[in-house]
Amino acid sequence: MSNLYNVSASPHTRSRVTTTTIMQDVAIALIPASIFGIFNFGLKALLIILTSIVTSILTEYVYEKAMKKPLTTGDYSAVVTGLLLALNLSASVPLWIPVIGSIFAILVVKMLYGGIGQNFMNPALAARCFLLISFAGRMNNFQISAITDTGSAPNLFQYLSKGVIAIDGVSGATPLAALRAGESVDIMNLFIGRTAGTIGETSVAAILIGAAYLLLKKVITWRIPVMYLASFSLFVVLFGGKGLDPNFLIGHLFGGGLMLGAFFMATDYSTSPITTKGHIVYGIILGIMTGLFRLFGASPEGVSFAIIFCNLLVPLIEKFTLPNMFGKEAKANE
Repeated sequence: MSNLYNVSASPHTRSRVTTTTIMQDVAIALIPASIFGIFNFGLKALLIILTSIVTSILTEYVYEKAMKKPLTTGDYSAVVTGLLLALNLSASVPLWIPVIGSIFAILVVKMLYGGIGQNFMNPALAARCFLLISFAGRMNNFQISAITDTGSAPNLFQYLSKGVIAIDGVSGATPLAALRAGESVDIMNLFIGRTAGTIGETSVAAILIGAAYLLLKKVITWRIPVMYLASFSLFVVLFGGKGLDPNFLIGHLFGGGLMLGAFFMATDYSTSPITTKGHIVYGIILGIMTGLFRLFGASPEGVSFAIIFCNLLVPLIEKFTLPNMFGKEAKANE
């Protein structure tokens, strides 16, 4: 009898991939965009990032303590939520904006629905939409005071506190606003990040470095972001009024939060379909909705609202894309 084995209940498969490791990988992948955002906008961007992350962690900790629930602050999900929210904010917002946004993201969108994996929409983007609706003026203010306008050469303190955007005098309308006004944009500046925008969306190069890391680590698959970008591109070509104008098309792809949203928020496990076909359908609908919001909406940006809207469609998408159970037929033989 001593040689008998104790066999536990299934499943017996074990994996080193956990919520913590996944969230750590996402946080690592966001480092290039974060560093470039701080480089661009200075210490104010760093303060916004730290404020958002700390508030997210504290909100989750206080709620779980008050409700006598197991603490989950060590799984890095609150860190990722706070970081994503901060990267979707302008460097000109006051610090109470990320505080309110982080509390809303963690408390209202995440914890009140049961915690990680139970939220029906992306917490960071839901918070951004909430802030856009509540504080539209502050959230849409991307003006940076150029140091060169003072007439004196910038010193090291100004460089650290204001960032290279202020030193180089890069200010004014965002690329999407310029495109809507019928102006052309500098594609290379969009790729590198010498442009106005939120902290984490300006540098396409930094975002793609992080996206490549996630793809190599197999944290995300190519299906959602590729179908998202492809369907959006087709929509812009067909309905943008510019045809195959490269500057207009690439400006829309590189401008705003499309790249950040496609690789880091549309691929969120909790709020995206679990099926392969669902990924494809989800990505196509995301592209169409983003095109509708951007080209025909009141605001030149539309990624946040498009992803939130499509999050609500995920149960319906999964209903029609779930594969048949093995040994079952889709319909009974008549």
